[in-house]
Amino acid sequence: MTRGGRIGRHLALIAGSVVVVVPFLWMFTTSLQTRAETYTNTSILPTSWHWENYAKAWTAAPFAQYYLNSAIMAAGIVAGHLVFDALAAYAFARLRFPLRNTLFVILLGGLMVPTFVTIIPAFTIVADLGWIDTQAALIVPRLADVFGIVLLRQYFATIPTELEEAARIDGCSRAGTFFRIVVPLSTPAFATLAIFSFLFAWNDFLWPLLVTNNDDMRTIQIGLNSFVGRYGTSWNYLMAGTLTATVPSIVVFLFFQRALVRGIASTGLKD
Repeated sequence: MTRGGRIGRHLALIAGSVVVVVPFLWMFTTSLQTRAETYTNTSILPTSWHWENYAKAWTAAPFAQYYLNSAIMAAGIVAGHLVFDALAAYAFARLRFPLRNTLFVILLGGLMVPTFVTIIPAFTIVADLGWIDTQAALIVPRLADVFGIVLLRQYFATIPTELEEAARIDGCSRAGTFFRIVVPLSTPAFATLAIFSFLFAWNDFLWPLLVTNNDDMRTIQIGLNSFVGRYGTSWNYLMAGTLTATVPSIVVFLFFQRALVRGIASTGLKD
């Protein structure tokens, strides 16, 4: 690559970084202002630094309970995706059964169905089961995901079948080859799915809003609405709460980022 190309690439990366960082910088500075300053201050920097806003935002609503609810929901959904998506993906990648390809095409079609189309039937089922205001309502309807099945199926297809055949010759069962051969070799794909599943669950707003009425069952994204009032919004507390709500997502991404890159790069290399 020429020097001009390298310079252009670095300028593009810097510009992209600015686009990503500036909203977080605005959130941070706004969270340290008084409520009056959020409406009158024209500078990006606050005139005074009010670190106590974070403590006040935390105690303004039961945010500890909100975080716990979100953590339980996210953990359950991630575990469900890793188990059920993996089993379904392995069946499509390795097992031979009637209408396998047809069923997979129908499954792919599910990716094109808007979420809002399935919201009402899912809510009706959950309500009939008496699960409103329970963790079951937050977790069970989303234990499997079409995206995860497709992602893992494509990754499993890149694993040489000779490894499994050798294990079968040595007396390993089909389940044994899956857990002892396929799963250990698919760590990057599982990490990628875990990241996407966690971000989806942690940041979900609509479904928790529909199936929870009790404040003790609210998730963090719903809890942030506590700072939006009828006659105004406490932007400083809202930004403080929002900033702390993004910390788990950032930590998870930073921890699994290398596995994420490997999983995305190697998915779909073999049809």
